[in-house]
Amino acid sequence: MADTDKMTPAERRTGAALAGIFGLRMLGLFLILPVFAVHARGLPGGDNLALVGLALGIYGLTQACFQIPFGMASDRFGRKPVIIFGLLLFAAGSALAAMASSVQWIVIGRALQGAGAISAAVTALAADLTREQHRTKVMAMIGSSIGLVFALSLVAAPVLYAAIGMAGIFWFTAGLALLAIVVLRRAVPTPPRVEAKMVRFSGVLRDMQLLRLNLGIFTLHLVQMAMFVVVPAALVAQGDLPIAAHWKIYLPAVLASFALMIPAIIVAERKNLLKPVFVAAIGLLVLTQVGFIFGRSQLWQMAALLVAFFVAFNILEATLPSLVSRVAPPKAKGAALGIYNTHQSLGLFLGASLGGWLSQHVSADAVFVVTAALAALWLGVALTMLPPPKVAARSYPIHPAVDLDELRAKIVELPGVREAVVETESRMAHLKINLDRWDEARLQQLIGAD
Repeated sequence: MADTDKMTPAERRTGAALAGIFGLRMLGLFLILPVFAVHARGLPGGDNLALVGLALGIYGLTQACFQIPFGMASDRFGRKPVIIFGLLLFAAGSALAAMASSVQWIVIGRALQGAGAISAAVTALAADLTREQHRTKVMAMIGSSIGLVFALSLVAAPVLYAAIGMAGIFWFTAGLALLAIVVLRRAVPTPPRVEAKMVRFSGVLRDMQLLRLNLGIFTLHLVQMAMFVVVPAALVAQGDLPIAAHWKIYLPAVLASFALMIPAIIVAERKNLLKPVFVAAIGLLVLTQVGFIFGRSQLWQMAALLVAFFVAFNILEATLPSLVSRVAPPKAKGAALGIYNTHQSLGLFLGASLGGWLSQHVSADAVFVVTAALAALWLGVALTMLPPPKVAARSYPIHPAVDLDELRAKIVELPGVREAVVETESRMAHLKINLDRWDEARLQQLIGAD
């Protein structure tokens, strides 16, 4: 099967649709951040700041609890049914929060929102439906939705709150979840049934390559949440910029980072330089955290550092899940991405807590000293990782005398075979193979080639 440098229309449509669904999950986390603390003062229990904080953070905590079960379920029952179930949970949690008469009920609603932990299933579906040479581009579309949604939430939340109130915001996110189900059913194809070796969950959990990547996503989101405990106050103090106007910094920074990130992703894919680009992005993350220690006295310094941060963040958000999908065993892709997304959620939860504790009990500089040290530790670990395997997609005609059921079982046992689809009607075998371990001659014998 010949590879092409261009994404197919189906790949572009799949990437855009799944990026929208993935962004919805983060919208549920980010949209209430700028306005909820103010709104909560008028509700029973709103004078309890710990309860208000729990309402904000419980979403990430339940995400962390359910990522692995949802990922494993998607391996067994299919990606789309699991995503639909998760979106229905999200919509139900949004509706419950919209009807809440106290902060306690909002906590329950937010917990139910987070229980719809679809990230692993979404990224696994993206991996199922895209070719290896374009997977990082699609993951970039999905990963970039996080930064874009974060910036847009800072703009949209005050406007939406003024227009429709907090209940309206929750109803709005419930409606978007139901719309996402329609998009999933109509715009995203169902992946074909894949033959591959079964892998134990314990093997996925202990895989050293995957452990490196899980440490990475944990560190990345811990750094993100910790630094944004400090950055808003620094913008107000040094730039004389009110919080309501911070979107004027965040949104251009995110958009500029997209323009700078795209060439890096293209080079990583076309030149087979995924590991060097990945490591360079971690190095840039370290430099931005060091820069924030010394460069918060001028507004232009803050803006430049934010652009650099979002460039690093978006490259890493694209390459990390792409690397996980390439390293993980095909039959455990959902489980591997579930573990990965659990680390992401824990990073979000612990990053905000660590950033708040350090800024209150030590100093704002201490936040960036710790985030720089953690990013440097990640850089050291990333330097020891192996380059991703070279994978190719190939198709082979099967001789009429060959029994297809026996062939399926034998193909998946061949060295180098990652995934296999054997079509009964056309008698074709479509394989994804690791070129470093591939035995072409053995495959030709199995399919009855002359």
